[in-house]
Amino acid sequence: MASPALITGATGLLGRQLVKAFDKTGWKAVGTGFSRANPPSILKVDLEDEVAIDSVLDEAKPQLVIHCAANRFPDKCDADPDGTRALNIGATRRLAQAASRRSIFLIYISTDYVFSGKPGEAPYEVNATPHPSNLYGQTKLAGEKAVLEEYGSTGLGVVLRVPVLYGSAETPKESAVNVLMDAVWQAQEQGAKIHMDDWALRYPTNTEDVARVCVDIGSKYLAADAARVALPRVLQFSSEDRFTKFEMCQLFAEIMGLPLEGMIGDKQGSDPNASAQRPYDTHLSTRSLRELGINVWTQDFRDWWKREMKAYRR
Repeated sequence: MASPALITGATGLLGRQLVKAFDKTGWKAVGTGFSRANPPSILKVDLEDEVAIDSVLDEAKPQLVIHCAANRFPDKCDADPDGTRALNIGATRRLAQAASRRSIFLIYISTDYVFSGKPGEAPYEVNATPHPSNLYGQTKLAGEKAVLEEYGSTGLGVVLRVPVLYGSAETPKESAVNVLMDAVWQAQEQGAKIHMDDWALRYPTNTEDVARVCVDIGSKYLAADAARVALPRVLQFSSEDRFTKFEMCQLFAEIMGLPLEGMIGDKQGSDPNASAQRPYDTHLSTRSLRELGINVWTQDFRDWWKREMKAYRR
C-alpha cells in the first residue's frame, strides 16, 4: 500500500506539481487547499484552525507533510500584514506542533528572501546569517524557526529554501516569472513605456524540479531512520540560471519574435520608498543537497520556455 504524503497549498503553483510528483513515484498524494479547494480531490482545510489540522492528519495518516501554503507575494504581504503573519507563522507553527506530536516528517518550503541579498554576499550557504529585507522574508524566517523549534533534535522537521519559481500555471499571475509575459504583451501597445527592473538578480527555478527534490529529500530522510538526526535540518535548492526581470522579458520577446521597444530596463535598484524592498542577489548554494547525494539538476530556463511559449501566443 502506498504511503500517504500530505501537501498543503496543493492548489498553488508548486503544490500542484508536488501532488503529481508524489503520485508518480509511488506515494499516495493528499492535497489540501482553502479558497481553491475542490473536495474530494483537494481537501478544504483551514490551517489557522488547530482542530482542522488535527482532523486532516488523523484522517490522512501521512508519513510525510510538505508545507508550501503561504502568502508568498511581497506586495500582498505588506497589504495584509496580520493575515500574512497568521498564515506564514501561526499556521506553520500549529501544523508543525500537530505533525511533530505524531512523529510525521515535515518539509517546510521557505525562500531565498530570508537573506538580505546585499551585493557581494551571495551565494548563501545554509548556515549564513539570515537578514530579510521585507515582511515576506521575515515571516518565512519566523516559520522556519517555528518548524525547527517544534521538531527539536528529532531530525523529522526540515526547511527547504527555494528562489522565485516558474512552471505550468493556471494563470500567469501565479508566478512572478510567468506574469512577465503579460508585461511583454503590454509593451506591444502603441506608446507603451513600461519600466522593468534590470537590477536585481533572480534565479528562476522550475516547480517540477523542486517537486522532484522534495520526493528525494523525503525518501532520503525517511530511509535514514535513527541516523536522520545527523542529517542537515536546513537545505537549499536553486537553478543556476541567472536573469534580471528585464532580461527575462527580453528572452520572452526573442522567443515570441516580438519587439521590446515599449519596455525600459530600470537599473536604479530597489526603490527606498517602496513598501516591499527587494534584495539584489539572494543566490542559494545547493551544497547541502549535493553532499546528501541528491540530484540538483534543473531544467534550462530558455529551453523550457521555448517549449511552453505556444500557450502565450496570441
